[in-house]
Amino acid sequence: MKYGRWRIYGVLGLLLITAGGARAQEKIRLAYSSTDTLNQLWTIPLDTGIYKKNGLDVDMVYIGSTTVGISAIVAQDIAIGNAAGSGVANANVRGAETVSVGCLINVLAYELVVLDSIKSAEDLKGKAIGISRFGSVSDVAARELLKGLGLRPMEDVKILQVGGAAERAAGFSRGVIAGFPSPPGNVHLIPGGLPHRILADMSELKKPYPLPFICAVTTKGYLAKNRPIVKRVMMSLIEGAHYFRTNKEGAQRIVAKYQRNANKAYLDSSYASTLKILERVPYTTREGMKIQLDEALKQAPGSKVTVDSLIDDSVVRELEKEGFIDKVYGKGN
Repeated sequence: MKYGRWRIYGVLGLLLITAGGARAQEKIRLAYSSTDTLNQLWTIPLDTGIYKKNGLDVDMVYIGSTTVGISAIVAQDIAIGNAAGSGVANANVRGAETVSVGCLINVLAYELVVLDSIKSAEDLKGKAIGISRFGSVSDVAARELLKGLGLRPMEDVKILQVGGAAERAAGFSRGVIAGFPSPPGNVHLIPGGLPHRILADMSELKKPYPLPFICAVTTKGYLAKNRPIVKRVMMSLIEGAHYFRTNKEGAQRIVAKYQRNANKAYLDSSYASTLKILERVPYTTREGMKIQLDEALKQAPGSKVTVDSLIDDSVVRELEKEGFIDKVYGKGN
């Protein structure tokens, strides 16, 4: 009888432990916006088990544009997703309450890839370049690259909505577009080895173009109700970024899983470029957000939105104060 009683207690204890473990795993839907190396900073914590370690049961969704991703976040189809400052600002001036809680990449590092026959900015006049969608990061990059060349976007050079990085490369190879803005290394993904050149490179600017780029974005309502979950997502992204920094082979293996046509030239080039701009402490750049807000306000001049209403860095500040980031990286690194 005594033995039976202890056996019952043991079974009950096991059930309680199992139930507690199940409760600890919060189901959450996250989204990333491209298959390039920069966006795999979102999938690395999934493939390495970091999200799970931090108590998150993640459903990771691919949404190939900041503008569409923002719509999914506003509609609460996605709890937290990757979105750039342009999307956050544009949504807010139209009445949404999206907010950036942290950014792993805070600069726009794009190249303008064009047909080899285009030798100068003048040769690009009257032609078209491809982006994913209007209002997306690729749209911001296209306009800045063209202005840097002394060209007027949509007047001297048309901008066409084509799709993600792979679709842009395919449209380029078929001659639908004469060029496209490309994240670091994506030039190596052009199918068929079509002759091309890089006409402009933002990394060569004296001062990098500040932009909240690879960022965790949610709504103010979700953050208020689910702050501990948002904190665990940010912890996971920070740990994933550290994995990227310290495990090149593992990181490249994960990148190749999502970017199926990746080759060694792409993996090496994009890894090196990303490493240079990866944030240790992922605050959102206020300078970059102000630039995007100023642009958004041109479409809604009566809006009262401010930079402070677009950024909530309290979670990152808390993680830094608690010593979490020093623990992940090692103090002083």
